[in-house]
Amino acid sequence: MISAPAEFLAARHTALASLLGRGGLDALLVTHRPNISYLTGFFGSAALLLVTREGLDLFSDARYAEALRLLTLEVPSLTVEAPPPGMGSAEERLVARLGALGLPRVGFEAQAISVRQHTDLVARLRHAAITSELEAADGLVESLRVIKDPWETATLREAGRRLSDVAKCIIPKVLKGFAEREVAAFIERELRQKGFERPAFDTIVAAGPHAALPHYRAGDRALQGGDLVVMDFGGMLRGYAVDMTRTVVLGAPTRRQRECLEGVAASQQAAFAAAHVGAAPEDVDAAARQALADRGMGEAFVHGLGHGLGLEVHERPRLGPRREGMAEPPLAAGMMFTLEPGVYFPGWGGVRIEDDVLAAEAGPEWLTSGADEV
Repeated sequence: MISAPAEFLAARHTALASLLGRGGLDALLVTHRPNISYLTGFFGSAALLLVTREGLDLFSDARYAEALRLLTLEVPSLTVEAPPPGMGSAEERLVARLGALGLPRVGFEAQAISVRQHTDLVARLRHAAITSELEAADGLVESLRVIKDPWETATLREAGRRLSDVAKCIIPKVLKGFAEREVAAFIERELRQKGFERPAFDTIVAAGPHAALPHYRAGDRALQGGDLVVMDFGGMLRGYAVDMTRTVVLGAPTRRQRECLEGVAASQQAAFAAAHVGAAPEDVDAAARQALADRGMGEAFVHGLGHGLGLEVHERPRLGPRREGMAEPPLAAGMMFTLEPGVYFPGWGGVRIEDDVLAAEAGPEWLTSGADEV
């Protein structure tokens, strides 16, 4: 896995150390794997990360010993522990490190640790007579991740270009007679051929009445003439996700199908025009909904407008109607997100169009090709 260069990792640590200082925390225990990857460049499946204002201590196991040794050559502020099997768990070594540092206030990611894990860690600290207090401190790393740095921006631009190429290769192959699963297999094979490490999620191919189900996957139904076919797919490039949806008609569209396709396209364009730096995410969502309401389809748009992209396929910011007590901050330069309006009519079908966007001072920028270019 290609990770961010050391200078970008160092800048992320510096920014997080500043947040710790402002919050009166001496350290942060990071357990959410995408956050660990963001701060260290390590993408392994087992790790705990202790972040202090001075450095980073990564605890893993023997499977990753060599990978971590090489990583420390690139990241001078990173200390790693991956001892041979039988030499103590990551949790045991974390507790020993906390005892050695004597840190009074240690934050932890409450949303990324189970009650059992928390209880176990507290018990280990008490058993070792370590007085460090664990304090819930959610969202610190995520508040940094929401604004992409230049390396991330370049990666996501490249990923968006490749995903657009996938769409251009796939859409001509969406023919009647193929099963939804077969079309999904075509898409996933093309993702690999265009250089993606893996699909970002289970590919959606929803034909005919299945197109009315926003989170349908891909089944055995054969595509038929006259079907609306919704294809939602994405890929992971250098650990970062991009996401796209296209809807096609097998054959000449009916008047109703054409109205739905044109209405959803107009909704996406209205959202794009509203997605300027400083805009409230709920206002961007409202612009998309109004465009559909003007065409008599407002009630058929049953989900949020979009979501952030990065190390996870769904991350901040969230673009949707305002939720009490959960307001999203205004759009800022460097945010990456999807715009994916859709309309769904049970028993008949549906239409969704999704593209990826970068918020920039000069105005929003498409990362994937518009639906009219594919």
